[in-house]
Amino acid sequence: MAYLNKLRLFIRKPFSGLCDFNRATTAQCRKPLPIWLRRDIPPAGKIKRVKGILAELNLQTVCVSARCPNLPECFSKGTATFMIMGDSCTRACKFCAIKKGKPAPLRADEPQAVAQAAQRLGLSHVVITSVTRDDLPLGGAEHFAKTIRAVQNQLPHATIEVLTPDFQGNLDAIKTVIQAKPDVFNHNVETVPRLYPSVRPGANYARSLAVLSYTKDFAEKAGKRIIIKSGLMLGLGERRKEVLSVMRDLRSVGCDVLTIGQYLAPSPNHHPIVNFVEPEEFEQYHQEGLKMGFLAVASGPIGVKLRQHCHCYGQTAP
Repeated sequence: MAYLNKLRLFIRKPFSGLCDFNRATTAQCRKPLPIWLRRDIPPAGKIKRVKGILAELNLQTVCVSARCPNLPECFSKGTATFMIMGDSCTRACKFCAIKKGKPAPLRADEPQAVAQAAQRLGLSHVVITSVTRDDLPLGGAEHFAKTIRAVQNQLPHATIEVLTPDFQGNLDAIKTVIQAKPDVFNHNVETVPRLYPSVRPGANYARSLAVLSYTKDFAEKAGKRIIIKSGLMLGLGERRKEVLSVMRDLRSVGCDVLTIGQYLAPSPNHHPIVNFVEPEEFEQYHQEGLKMGFLAVASGPIGVKLRQHCHCYGQTAP
């Protein structure tokens, strides 16, 4: 029952996960945006406040570093996805605006800074992600764990979601994160296997599935009820049958929640947008996902709220 209540609370929160996919700004897209991707810019007051708190505590967000077009909307609502372990990645995915380079040493005070920011922003759901740090022991998993615990101590009633790299498939790294008891463990497969060489050359599809599978198995054996989540970008040249195949793969390894969003290129130097997927097709994937047994599916071009696309244990979110 506690797990069910936790999942229901998670579903009721505004969906911020499409920040994981929509790494672009309108001006940088070569293709003109279709009407369903155009939105009004929200008032600047709350955006300025969020930026001020983040700057004061010297914190990174994936919203800024990945040039997410959802930034104005999320910041205006007082939310942000904290990006820990620096602003330089040891990989160079072709869809991502985060810079590749030699990362700086970890900040010992960063976990507490994230917790302070989350408290000052009044967050009830805290999302923590990171750059990929293949240079660190266990890929920086212990830093993830420290950050989770710091937020738990500062905001004991908040739910915590982690969006992790693959840790090169290191089981001890995954175990380290799980033992810190996040409420949601998110690792994105991002695209279909055929496109990995051109989109995610430093990653491996089978390894990403293994990360999710091990997380599910270890959490259940340890009695930790953790929601397993993953996500896909569309518009990179994938085919419908490939998307459905990935969805089935994710269900087979115990993925509970799925997010599907439109890819937007961060710059002309990144992987091009092959096509814009229409809202009707996103809705078809939403329905297919529910039939496959996902507890929740957020499938839409941009800025979708998870609560609008969920059926959980017979409950329809309003």
